[in-house]
Order: sequence, then C-alpha cells, then structure tokens
Amino acid sequence: MVRLFVGVTDKAWFDQLSASVPHDEVNFWQPSGTTQFRALQPGELFLFKLHSPNNFIVGGGIFGHASIAPLSLAWEAFGLKNGVSSRSEMRARIASYRRDPIALDDRQDPVIGCRILTQPFFWPKELWLPVPESWSPNIVTGKGFNAEEGDGQYLWSAVTDRLNSVPEIRNTEPIMAERFGNPTLIKPRLGQGAFRLTITDNYERRCAVSGEKTLPISGDRCSLCSVCHNKRPHRQNDVSKDRRCDRGKYFAGGRHDWFA
Repeated sequence: MVRLFVGVTDKAWFDQLSASVPHDEVNFWQPSGTTQFRALQPGELFLFKLHSPNNFIVGGGIFGHASIAPLSLAWEAFGLKNGVSSRSEMRARIASYRRDPIALDDRQDPVIGCRILTQPFFWPKELWLPVPESWSPNIVTGKGFNAEEGDGQYLWSAVTDRLNSVPEIRNTEPIMAERFGNPTLIKPRLGQGAFRLTITDNYERRCAVSGEKTLPISGDRCSLCSVCHNKRPHRQNDVSKDRRCDRGKYFAGGRHDWFA
C-alpha cells in the first residue's frame, strides 16, 4: 500500500519558499521535537496544506527522511530551505509556536522535528486544491491517506493532473506516475542537507572514528586541534593522539552538552 500525507503549515513558510523556487529539497519542520515522524516511508508523497481558513493544499514533495535535530544543525544543513530568512527568525518562530520565550535565548538550542522533502513543488493560487470532505477542522499537524482508495486516490489523481498539465511548476524531471497511473513509490534524490542528516542519524550522532557522541559543525577546521589547524589530513595516529579535535569543534559551537 502506498500512502500520502497532508501536513499543515503556515503561509509564511510557503510564501518564503515559493518565492525562491526551484529547490532540490526543503525542510518541513515542526517546532516540537518530541515525536519522530513515521507516517510515510521514503518515496511517498507529502503535501502542504495551509492553516485555516485557507483550507487548500498548495504544493508538496517526495518524502526523503525524518529526523529530530537541534536548531543549529537544521539551520546549518538547510539554511533558507527551512522557509525562513535567517537563523534568528527561525528561532523566533519556534519560540512563538511553542509559546516559550526561553527558546529565544541564543544559548538554547531547541530540538525540532524535521521532515526532509525532495523535488518540492509550489502551486500558484489558481491551482490550489481544496481539502477533501473527510478533512476535519480539528486536525492540527496533518493526516495520512491510502493513495489507492477514497480521498487518498482523489488527491493522488488531482496532484498528478496538476503536475502534468503545468510542467513548469515541477522540477526538471517528472516526479509522479503517468496521469491517472497507479500510485507508486518515487525514489527521492537526496540533497546535501538530507544526506547530512541521514548520515548523522545513521551514526547515532557519534563520530565515526572516535565514537564521541557529538554533532558536527559544518566540517570547519577547529581552533584547538593542530591537525585541523595545519590543514593536514587526519591520519589514524593523529586522531587517536589528538582527540581535542572533536571537542574543539563542539565547544566552539556552544554545543559541549552533546557529549555523553
């Protein structure tokens, strides 16, 4: 069974990203990072619905990966593809959604939910799709559908029809099945941000060499490690002898609390 998911978002996120298309990937993030997203598998369709009273589906993308990550990593990985113009704006939105002024403190690194979507598309207003009748006004974050029956099948066909009829609003290659074709998984093309989060999660936020439970800071040289400072490749004996490298990076980024 192939599923699709309709996620609720605010218009500011949509407007920011739709004004600067095309994107290879976007981060559909949730201010709370307490629950891992498991409604889709990679390759299934994720659609955007605006908050009420704008009860329309306005675009979507191919679900690639879900992660729970601190603000700092989400910004470093995706930048403007988070649908905000700056890291400080993203922090302010998190604090506003949570109704938590503590999140405004630059010393805090709030954890958020990330849904990474590849090959995203954003529709002009004349193509916005009304939500199906089964959509409840009480839905806060989103709802999943079986793409092979009922409202899910209706949504799949409607999205396919729009993408095929207006090819300039999608990325360079078709991402859907033929018009009215059977729902199918679509292989997501992971961008740099999605790839980075996927690797970070696969290694359980540990350095592949030292095993330290840390998060990387953009791969930059650290100020404490002589190996990094001299731009020399890390040899095995260098890493084992000078493990200050990892610590230098994380203390420099203010994230020393990530050590086990």
